[in-house]
Amino acid sequence: MSDSKKDSDELDPEIADLIGVDDDDSDNPDFFDLFTDEAKDTEEISHGDGIAIKPKFAEITKFEEDPKPYFTDKDYYKIVLSGEGEISQKIHVLLSNFLKTEEPKDKLLHRERLIVAYWQLGASIAGKISRTLPVPKKMLLRFGVLLQTLISKEQRLLLSKVIENNDTGEPIFYIDEWLSKISSGDINPSIVDETKKGKGKKQARKANIALDRERAHKESVFTLMKQKALQITDMEALLMEKAAVIKKHELITRYGNLIAPYSSEQRTFLSEIQEFSKRLLQSDKELSLAIDNMDNSTEKLKELEEKAKEEGGEEAVDSQVLIEEFMTLRQMIKMTVGKKGNHFPILMQQYMRTSMIDIATRENVITTMAEVEKVDPGLFQRTFKRQTNRIVPYTILLPSYGEVGVCWEPYEKFNRATGRGRIGIPMFSKDLKTAIIYAMADLRWQTAKETASYYWMEEGLTGRYYQWFTDQKMRGDVKESFMQNYYLWVTKEADGMQKLERDVRGVFWRNIPFPQDLKDKLRNRGFVYNELYKKDMNRAMSDGY
Repeated sequence: MSDSKKDSDELDPEIADLIGVDDDDSDNPDFFDLFTDEAKDTEEISHGDGIAIKPKFAEITKFEEDPKPYFTDKDYYKIVLSGEGEISQKIHVLLSNFLKTEEPKDKLLHRERLIVAYWQLGASIAGKISRTLPVPKKMLLRFGVLLQTLISKEQRLLLSKVIENNDTGEPIFYIDEWLSKISSGDINPSIVDETKKGKGKKQARKANIALDRERAHKESVFTLMKQKALQITDMEALLMEKAAVIKKHELITRYGNLIAPYSSEQRTFLSEIQEFSKRLLQSDKELSLAIDNMDNSTEKLKELEEKAKEEGGEEAVDSQVLIEEFMTLRQMIKMTVGKKGNHFPILMQQYMRTSMIDIATRENVITTMAEVEKVDPGLFQRTFKRQTNRIVPYTILLPSYGEVGVCWEPYEKFNRATGRGRIGIPMFSKDLKTAIIYAMADLRWQTAKETASYYWMEEGLTGRYYQWFTDQKMRGDVKESFMQNYYLWVTKEADGMQKLERDVRGVFWRNIPFPQDLKDKLRNRGFVYNELYKKDMNRAMSDGY
């Protein structure tokens, strides 16, 4: 196949019959009808990657769209393989042998060879993501659809209804979108090995690092500005309320309706107003400094952007970086599957669910993440230098049969203040909610561990959990144990079902607290929750919480 005449030849009739290609053109639109309205990301300018920092997820009301004709093209398979060199012919032969063979031993051999060849094909396509790829190649990256007839007509229809464009404004991407972001320089590659790059590349990378740091600094300053402005307006509102109370006087009727002295409450308010005035002046001073800092950062950012362009740092990355990123995504997929899972990368009918709600589409993932955040409101909160921001990690939707989601990194190496971490969610898991919760648990653990640094076995969430783990003389992976218990925390304990060990519940209640309204509800659901609630009150009274 590839660049030879075989690219345009018809598929061998025997193979066509074997893989189920239908010659009926009635269900196949014209080739050029497939390539209208290419996907565009909806971007908001308030974060370095173009995605806004938001106070919470917006409610998703639309979960699918009208079906697209991508999988009805009879030339789909040929378009996927065309232009990819010798690997195209190799894939074709291996897939044909795999589908023909009935002998289990031979089928296993062809399967393993096909897996290796598939990743080579995917890497070849990934390296060209900066160009305008034909839709079938994008669908291979996005869903793992190599040959559309390997999934049923109903499943093809289901995938064709998946919403293509990211209109949510959230940093959640399919693989083809993710690689496009890497290619354009909007997002840094997951792994950067500077030892493999020349001097020019190193200089460009240094320029990009400086640019990333300044963008993070600017974002932090902007967040501080908003906080100080909000503090001022809140205190002004309180001042007005208290001033209104102070202005109301009782009248002394026996002396011609003279106003009476201030009441004890009014005198208290007068003292509070003095304190509010001091705090207002301090906040105003801090706001002024933040504005000056913001102006300086804006100017510095312009200089760094110019320098990055001169060094080539803001230019699109080369194909080798994209290939390396794709292989990093392969490692993520391996992590979601585990040693004993299904590592076959090609989407096939028997492995795919038949309901939209069971597939890790962008909209389904956001909805489930929002549900988890409701019971774990601190999930995406990050405090750095006394500034707290809600940072949703980059979430990559992986065409994988994995059972659990994974956290690749809790936050960016050079931007601990507002840099997003990276997590991967398998698209075709047995239970989507479980996969997402495990990813959130992994994020929770790794964030706490990085925060505690060298003292992760002694301090904070990881320290307290590790101490319980060792005290119980438990075996195995402590993080795996934590993730299992986190799953119970957000799915069972949040509903008042006591599934955790007493000490573990105490660690989670203190370090992964439920929102206050849920705590208020749970205190009436049993003695154990009421005792934890009382401890909260005691700590609050002693100012030790």
